[in-house]
Amino acid sequence: MQSIPEIIRTIPLTHYILLSSALFAIGVLGVLTRRNALIVFMAIELMLNAVNLLLAAFSSYFSDPAGQIFVFFIMAVAAAEVAVGLAIIVMIYRNIQTIDIGLLNKLRN
Repeated sequence: MQSIPEIIRTIPLTHYILLSSALFAIGVLGVLTRRNALIVFMAIELMLNAVNLLLAAFSSYFSDPAGQIFVFFIMAVAAAEVAVGLAIIVMIYRNIQTIDIGLLNKLRN
């Protein structure tokens, strides 16, 4: 295992874990409690960013570029998800004139 650079050692790994856990918990809370589709969508993106932060922190702390490569691919998938998700939200809004996810049962028929 390579030595950890000085700049990485200034912030302990536990701080990254706590921040990422807090961001992920906020995202989960947003998904479970909100009814607005845009807020739910932003909460999902917040959870993805929490995972990206943790992967990048572990990658830097252990001097392994694999985590940063995973972050790159997750960001690419998240960008595609944003494009498709926003298109779906726009089409739902055009059909039922609201983005409240509680009213999506109207789309069954």
